[in-house]
Amino acid sequence: MSSTTTKGPGGRNRLALASLGLGAFVIGTAELVIVGVLELISEDLGVSLSTAGLLVTAYALGVSIGGPIVTAATIRMPRRALLWVALGVFVLGNLVAVFAGAFGLLVVARVLCGAIHGLFLGAASAVATGLVPPEHRGQAVGLVFGGISVSTVVGVPLGTLLGQNLGWEATFAGVVVLGVVALAAMMAFVPSVVHGTGAGGLSEQARHAFHPRVLAMLAAGVVLMGSQFIAFTFLAPFLEDVTGVGSGAVSAFLLIFGVFSAIGTIAGGRFADINASATMFIGNLVLVVALAGLYVFRENAVLVGIALAGWGIVGFGVTPAFQLRVISLAGEGGDLAATLGASAANVGVALGAVVGGWALDAFGVADVPLTALIVAVVALPAVFGTRFLKVPGALPAGVEEGVSAPSAVKASG
Repeated sequence: MSSTTTKGPGGRNRLALASLGLGAFVIGTAELVIVGVLELISEDLGVSLSTAGLLVTAYALGVSIGGPIVTAATIRMPRRALLWVALGVFVLGNLVAVFAGAFGLLVVARVLCGAIHGLFLGAASAVATGLVPPEHRGQAVGLVFGGISVSTVVGVPLGTLLGQNLGWEATFAGVVVLGVVALAAMMAFVPSVVHGTGAGGLSEQARHAFHPRVLAMLAAGVVLMGSQFIAFTFLAPFLEDVTGVGSGAVSAFLLIFGVFSAIGTIAGGRFADINASATMFIGNLVLVVALAGLYVFRENAVLVGIALAGWGIVGFGVTPAFQLRVISLAGEGGDLAATLGASAANVGVALGAVVGGWALDAFGVADVPLTALIVAVVALPAVFGTRFLKVPGALPAGVEEGVSAPSAVKASG
């Protein structure tokens, strides 16, 4: 391994990490910006708003199902080349979305981009950890995934604003431009890196990763994440039609959510190191309160903004805790389980979008947050029950709750 892996990151390695972070920023923006332009797509392509919500589902299914498949198919490919190919295909997928004149083609583009999403973030994690010595690997992966957090603060609101002023196609065009910039930066600054494949073969890891205790944890995560995306998928029309926020101001409310999501992700990781189970349960409780506030005070823009801030802190703040629990419960299958954690979260996103669309058609956009609230309440006993899931054998409490932090960060995309 080169000397760059035995010393702290030098100037060129910092540029490499920044390039990977920019790529993650592009990925994160493309995933969530769709929420801000759903209504525009619905009107332009002549489909109902609930049908347009399937674009969220399509992307999530691409991540949860397509991601592991593409990752397995490219496991022997050099990581740097894989990064180039993955981001290049991602850019092409968004380019297809720009010129998609039919809803079906747009759905296909979203599924493709979703599959590449997980592939890119996994490869970026492997490369980032190879650029620094072991004691700095968590920081390196954190810097990469900081791009995801920043995308919720900057990319999603700006992409929404762009779409509302120039048309939804402009939103995807912006993603394409940023993707090309990120690809050029990676080609210029990211070197070849030797990466580890983890301990144990696929079959051995699968035996641990698919243990019932892990599946129970994953199921709780699906319900918790799904409850959020019932409401988040249709947040923009809720703000416009129920709260009375102008279309131009929707970006400001999404910015509030994004800022507090970034704060929550950082704080949630620290609390997860202390007690992951308690962090998840308390986050679920706060989520219930926030969704209740969103529904009860739906016509008051100020209180809705406060509710979004509270939701943002815990919504993504529980993710590190969830990942740490999944990995620790899997024991020797932690590497594979980390991928399953990401897949479970996206299954929740997909199901949440479908249930949200049903609630929209059945009750109207004003009652979509109520449906999300009910599911979040249902998640409470499930999340509380996961605290009793234990790894067989004597594991130190610190290991069970948070020692595998770098792996958890790796799985959070």
